[in-house]
Amino acid sequence: MAHTYKLVQWTPYKRSFDLALTLGIAAYLGTFVVVSHFAFGANQSMSEIQILIRAFGSCAFAVLNLILIIGPAARLSPRFVPILYNRRHMGVACFLLALTHATLVVIWYHAFSDLNPLVSLLVSNPRYDSIGGFPFESLGLIALVVLFIMAATSHDFWNMRLGPSLWKTLHMGVYFAYALLVAHVMLGVVQYEKSPLYVVLVAFGAAVVVVLHMITGGREWLRDRKGVAARDGWLEVGAAADMPDNRARIVVPKHGERIAVFRYGNKISAVSNVCRHQGGPLGEGRIIDGCVTCPWHGFQYLPENGASPPPYTEKIATYRTRIDAGIVFVNTKAMKPGTAVPPSLITP
Repeated sequence: MAHTYKLVQWTPYKRSFDLALTLGIAAYLGTFVVVSHFAFGANQSMSEIQILIRAFGSCAFAVLNLILIIGPAARLSPRFVPILYNRRHMGVACFLLALTHATLVVIWYHAFSDLNPLVSLLVSNPRYDSIGGFPFESLGLIALVVLFIMAATSHDFWNMRLGPSLWKTLHMGVYFAYALLVAHVMLGVVQYEKSPLYVVLVAFGAAVVVVLHMITGGREWLRDRKGVAARDGWLEVGAAADMPDNRARIVVPKHGERIAVFRYGNKISAVSNVCRHQGGPLGEGRIIDGCVTCPWHGFQYLPENGASPPPYTEKIATYRTRIDAGIVFVNTKAMKPGTAVPPSLITP
């Protein structure tokens, strides 16, 4: 969370994450090149630059699969949440890998054309009416443009300028880019390969992405559908003693928005489950330094009034709570964002 726009603050965790990401990409590229040399043997059916084209392209596609897997994985297990904080770094890395792949393609196949290389790329194969000969390069180019837009607008400066809703809608384009790249691979290299390896890998990656999104989406749908009816406006949360410290329980009224009920020490407070930044699930985060901290990008709110600590200005709705015979209840009527509500106290 940043009040002013600064370059990335390189915390020890970010340094470790980016080092691991860089080493992982380098290891993948090196392994791909070495294995390709052994696979093709002395017949040299592929040149060095063609091997590099496939190495960077497949690495970009693999990173994009990981990016799309992280979101639902973090919803299923909090162990993946730390990776979610740095997903933007992976997005930028994915774009740079894809850009290198595209640059090598243009140099190798189109740099010596009488036409401008980019023009040559677009007009060299006009067979849009053929599945077998479809110009898959155009699909990759469109996906690259989408990835560029997302990488260029990844900083919170653009989130503030565009607004959270528009920014999030823009970055949902990652799914469009992913679909284009699946088609790019299936209509491209897969058609020229006798081995089914590429088909299996692409299909497996796409299946994991789709299945994880279906599981998490289905779970959220079931949670909302099973919304609990309140009695006199109060909804039972559960025993205060069973609530984990500095964590929340998310409750869903029968006809209302999700509410995150947090326990911190001997106090109970309830706030909206929706972060003002990008709609992140606050109830899946935790209390850090006395603030409800969003698990997506670290935006923070004071649990007593739903306001971000100064100098920040974001506010979320708060809810009244009470404890009867050790059982926590929350009133389903949302208070105005930023309204101070005294926390309920857990008594011995």
